[in-house]
Amino acid sequence: MMGFSNPRVIKRFIIIMGVATFVMFSIWMMVHNYEGQTEGDYEVRQGDILLQDEKFEEAMRVFDEALAIQPDHRGALGGQAVALMGLGKNAEAESVLTYLIDFLKKTLIDDDVTGWGALAAAYGNRGILKDRQGRYEEALKDYIESVRLDLDMAEGPGVVQRILYYDKEPSSILKRAEYIIKQLKLPESERVMRKSEEDAKQRRYKPR
Repeated sequence: MMGFSNPRVIKRFIIIMGVATFVMFSIWMMVHNYEGQTEGDYEVRQGDILLQDEKFEEAMRVFDEALAIQPDHRGALGGQAVALMGLGKNAEAESVLTYLIDFLKKTLIDDDVTGWGALAAAYGNRGILKDRQGRYEEALKDYIESVRLDLDMAEGPGVVQRILYYDKEPSSILKRAEYIIKQLKLPESERVMRKSEEDAKQRRYKPR
């Protein structure tokens, strides 16, 4: 008890306890952050950051690293497709998306919400690719499947994303699908399949 009447002892004790608390909190954070993750997740997160910065070549390399660690990592495959779309490599992007769709359809379980979101995003992105190539009926089928799987995602970015990226309400998979349906009902000579201003608002989808 005499020791704790000494201010130096008290100060040393407080410092030691503070350091110990910081160390334990750091360990807890590390465990919490990595709990339930699979190999390759770290690389996928880095790739997602690069996608946001539109550094598509660098993102491709990072997603390749993730796939080397964890083959068929769905986040890496989805990221690869988005990067390829950004690079204008449409055929390669479509091939990756088709592979991802087939893989997810074979492996998904009912309560895997993230996985179903990844599948919806894959259909949506493949629809965007086909749409931009004038393959409107094929695009519509993918858009409809994306909407069916994940209506919330198909309705487009939320309020925060709208504030950050758009002056007006953004285009979306759902709205684009509705537009294609209306145009396809018209005689071919009356159809207006592309609207440059609206098309520019349509964004690629990468599930969180």
